Amino acid sequence: MKKVFFLLAALLLVVAVGQTYHLLPSINLDQLSRGSKKNTLPFSLNTEKQTVVYEESVITKVVEEALPSVVTIGIMKTTTDQGFIEIDPFNPFGGFRQTPGKQRKIDRNIGSGFIVSEDGLIITNKHVVSDTEATYKVLTEGDKTYNVEKIYRDPLNDLAILKINASGLKALPMGDSGKLKLGQMAIAIGTPLGEFQNTVTTGIVSGLGRGITAGSPYEGFVEKLDGVIQTDAAISPGNSGGPLLSSKGEVIGVNAAIAQEGQNIGFAIPVNVVKELLANFQKRGGSFERPYLGIRYQMIDRKTAIMNSLPEGAYVESLVDGSPAQKAGIEVEDIIVELNGQKLASTDKQDLATRIAQMRVDEVVKLKIWRNEEVREITVTLEAYQ
Repeated sequence: MKKVFFLLAALLLVVAVGQTYHLLPSINLDQLSRGSKKNTLPFSLNTEKQTVVYEESVITKVVEEALPSVVTIGIMKTTTDQGFIEIDPFNPFGGFRQTPGKQRKIDRNIGSGFIVSEDGLIITNKHVVSDTEATYKVLTEGDKTYNVEKIYRDPLNDLAILKINASGLKALPMGDSGKLKLGQMAIAIGTPLGEFQNTVTTGIVSGLGRGITAGSPYEGFVEKLDGVIQTDAAISPGNSGGPLLSSKGEVIGVNAAIAQEGQNIGFAIPVNVVKELLANFQKRGGSFERPYLGIRYQMIDRKTAIMNSLPEGAYVESLVDGSPAQKAGIEVEDIIVELNGQKLASTDKQDLATRIAQMRVDEVVKLKIWRNEEVREITVTLEAYQ
C-alpha cells in the first residue's frame, strides 16, 4: 500500500512541474515503477528559446567582427544646371536673353563597400563608382574619411577595386560561394539610401545562379549579371557594394541589386568572382591601369563559322583611333583567331575581352588574324585604357 502511495505522489509531482513550466508530457507509469538506469527524464525540453538565443548570438558576433571592415562610399562632384532662355522685360522689341545654368555641388553617400586588404584595398560595385569625372570618398565605421586615390573598374563584372591611403585596416575573410546551399543564413551590411550607415539585415540564401540586370539610381549605368545569389535579406539602394555574409562571418557575395517588382528579393555577386578579380589584379602587379586592345568586335561561334565558311574567332567591326590595334595594323573585317597561341571562342573564358583583361599594360601579345582567306601574325603592345 505504501508503494502505491509513493508512486501516486511521484506522479502528481511530475504533473505539477510539467504544468508549471508548460512542459506536460505523456508519462509511462510502468517506466516510473521499474525505474530508469539512466538519470534522464522521459521527455525532451523545449529548445525553441535556446534556438532563438543561439541565432541572435551568431548574428551579433558576425556583425561585431565585420563592422570595422564595412565602409560607406560617397561621391563628390560639381555640376552645372542647364541654362534657359527667357523674354527680356526691359526690351520693348521683345528681345530674349540667355540665363546661364547654376553650378551645383554634389556631396552625398551613394553606396557601400568592404575592406579586403590592410593597406587600403576596398571592393564595391562598378555602378557605384561609374562616373569617371567625379571623385569619391570612403567613410569607415568610426566616421573617419579617406579620399579614393585610384579605382580599377572590372570590365567583365559589376565590381570595382578602390585604393585609399591607409594601413593597419581589418580585411573581411572570404568564403566559398561554390559551396552555398539554399536556406543557409545570409547577413547583409551597408548604408541603405546613403543615409543609414552600418544597417544590418538578415535572411537566407533564396536562390542560386540567377540572371539579373543591375544598375544605380544615381547613375545611368546598367549591366547584365549572370550566376548571382538571391537573398531575402533586405537590400535597398545604397546597399550596393556591401558584403553578404555567412554565419561564419565570411563574405559570400557583394550586394548588387534588388528586384523592383517584388519584395525581399535581393541579389549579390558571388564572392568567388571577387577572389578571381583580386587574383588577376595581383597577377598584373597590383596595377590600377587597365590594358586595352582598342577594337569593337563580335565573336563568331562555331555554327556561324561553318555556315559561312569562316574561322571561329573575334570579327573586327571597328577600330578606336590611335589604339594599339590600329597601330599594329589590324583592319576592319579581320578575324582574330588566336591570342598568344590559344584559340579564341565565344565562351566566357576564351573570349577576347576576358583574355585581355587578365594581362598587363605594356605586355606584348601575338595575334593570329584571318584576312582575305589568309592567316597572318601581328604583334601588339597593350596600352593603358584612358
